[in-house]
Amino acid sequence: MCGIYGSTIAYSKEQVQQKLMRTSFRGPDKLDYKYLGKDKDIILGHNRLAIIDIDARSNQPLTYQHIHIVFNGEIYNFLEIKKELNKKGHEFKTTSDTEVICAAYLEYGDDFVSKLNGMFAFVIYDEKKQRLFGARDRLGQKPFYYFFNGKDFEFASQISSIQLHNNNLSISSKSISYYLAWGAVPDPYSIFNEINKLKAGYTFSLDLNSKEFIKKQYWDIDIHGNNKFEGTYNDAKGILNDLLKDAVKVRLFADVPVGVFLSGGVDSSVIAALATQTTSSKIKTFSVKFDEKGFDESKYAQQVADHLKTDHHIINCNYSEGLDLIENFSHYYDEPFADSSAIPSMLLAKHTRKHVTVALSGDAGDESFIGYQRYNWMKQVGIMYKIPGFIRNISANAIGMMPYYKLKMIAQGLKYNNIEDVYLAAMTGVDTSWLDSKYDYLDFEEMKYLKHNHKNLQERISDFDLKTYLNWDINTKVDRATMAYSLEARAPLMDYRVVEFARSLPTNFKFQANNQKRILKDVLYQHVPKHIFNRPKAGFTMPFSEWFKKELKDYVLSELNEESLKDIPNINAKEVSFRIKQHMNGSWNRYPLIWKLLVLKQWLNTNGKQYSIR
Repeated sequence: MCGIYGSTIAYSKEQVQQKLMRTSFRGPDKLDYKYLGKDKDIILGHNRLAIIDIDARSNQPLTYQHIHIVFNGEIYNFLEIKKELNKKGHEFKTTSDTEVICAAYLEYGDDFVSKLNGMFAFVIYDEKKQRLFGARDRLGQKPFYYFFNGKDFEFASQISSIQLHNNNLSISSKSISYYLAWGAVPDPYSIFNEINKLKAGYTFSLDLNSKEFIKKQYWDIDIHGNNKFEGTYNDAKGILNDLLKDAVKVRLFADVPVGVFLSGGVDSSVIAALATQTTSSKIKTFSVKFDEKGFDESKYAQQVADHLKTDHHIINCNYSEGLDLIENFSHYYDEPFADSSAIPSMLLAKHTRKHVTVALSGDAGDESFIGYQRYNWMKQVGIMYKIPGFIRNISANAIGMMPYYKLKMIAQGLKYNNIEDVYLAAMTGVDTSWLDSKYDYLDFEEMKYLKHNHKNLQERISDFDLKTYLNWDINTKVDRATMAYSLEARAPLMDYRVVEFARSLPTNFKFQANNQKRILKDVLYQHVPKHIFNRPKAGFTMPFSEWFKKELKDYVLSELNEESLKDIPNINAKEVSFRIKQHMNGSWNRYPLIWKLLVLKQWLNTNGKQYSIR
């Protein structure tokens, strides 16, 4: 895992060096760049975190015949592809996956990306064809930002590398609205009008002569549900166990130490359990401990670790360390991002990096196997939406007259036209009266995965979250948190074979009665006793609600006073101020809103000062 950069803009060597240094934390082992082409007008740069073939021969930019590449990520099946290519006459000078990408491009053309099982973002400069070709992995684990104005092209793993020395940028008011609603800027947008993200599962090509820029989707979810699993539940359980075991095995391959993030929940526990079965080495596992009551679940992780006999490390996180990360948040999350679990994720990565260079995670289990509590809540709400609308409205009006805020929110939820809109409100906030924007934050292409009639509601919201929440939030959080400390995170549950298999399963294999992630749990219980997991599901968060009322109260009130709120676009400052007061007097928990605004204000103050908003 690394940081990539490239440009057709005539930046000086000093400027290119500074752009790469800005995100050097992504790859501290080697920083390098080259001016390529007959006129030396193509720049490729790379910050390397050496994982496979750590020899200098695999440093990037790497050249293979007339192909030049910068690559961020890992190709887990590269040895299989390499064997195929060897039979076709291709020769290799390294043992890295990077060289295999180049040879596969030459042998199979642009469609070779469909052969790749991995997480990746790369750009190839084909010197003979005078074109750039690039791709991003199926689920968006690796980031890819680009600037293209019809003439000049620039790309990077993080937006700050493009931002530096680029004087043609302006902050997007529309993206701020999206951020305020969703807590992240959704693909393909970025916080700047002139910079976009390449969507997950897409390739691009740029003809360097004609400047024709083409994007093409090479992978998607089976939105129509045509690929249905026809076997029994036990058949499915056996197949899933084998798929997951292989997904874990290929992700343990590295020339550096590897460990596992272990929260003690179902997803990370099944990864840890299968990891112990696929290697003879003692697996190192890592979890976070908080001192605040109600936030410490390290004892559950310890129980799983004890059963699996792993080398377990508990990382004790405290207020002062968390505060330090808050103050420097926008350096690593260089686009506004409001998932507060980013802070404990950074703390976990920081201390895990002292022991290993690669860590496996349990991300994507909830999306693929219908595990979030909100899915169960939607199932219950769905019953209400079978009642005629006029009856729901009468009930909503009656409930809304009661003097309780929660009941008022429930009443508002009953007034939506359809159940899909209820889910969108649950994801963005039922009460958005504090927003003051002309933009429709529900206007994006991914809505098609939610609003159709080819699948039942549970499958549609699961698909929708795979294409939105997993990509925009979870993957962004994990990439920035781990890369901040030069740690590579790998997610076996995001193996596209696992995701496609999960999408093919009948809903009741995943969610039956109140049993969510049913089949994933049953795979786990073959390796770890069931009684360890007889407890409510918990999220991965920090005690911000309490900190904002106590240790961080002065900080919040200073940063978000009534005057400074007026400088934040697209909000009603008076309404927001009222909600902050609610939080401080304990009448309502407003920490998600407070955190969202703190992050945006910090970004505007540190990264966005010199730009106009439009």
